[in-house]
Amino acid sequence: QVQLVESGGGSVQAGGSMRLSCVASGHTSSIDCMGWFRQAPGKEREGVAAFGSGDATHYADFAQGRFTISQDRSKNTLYLQMNSLKPEDTAMYFCAAHRNPFHCIHVVVTGRGEFDYRGQGTQVTVSS
Repeated sequence: QVQLVESGGGSVQAGGSMRLSCVASGHTSSIDCMGWFRQAPGKEREGVAAFGSGDATHYADFAQGRFTISQDRSKNTLYLQMNSLKPEDTAMYFCAAHRNPFHCIHVVVTGRGEFDYRGQGTQVTVSS
């Protein structure tokens, strides 16, 4: 089993920045990709960004140029740096992982599919 714990959420004004972290523990050697997705009340889940095979990355259109996904394997930690935040970025942000190296990017691109593992989420609120 793999446990994912997110942190770093909170409230920020529009135009501000925030960095989310996700620490993975447990059987982390089984993970072949990781990513972030978000869900706002009354809205469908959206893929935000993900790592895939060979450290390839993919971003949703709304995240491109504003968000950066990174990882520190020595700390089993995934990050999401979010800049130029907008009120529409307000959502619960979840860290997720999968055993298929292509699956995380697939979810970001298509918005479909489930992850093998996901965290409890961290709330991001952007005020105008």
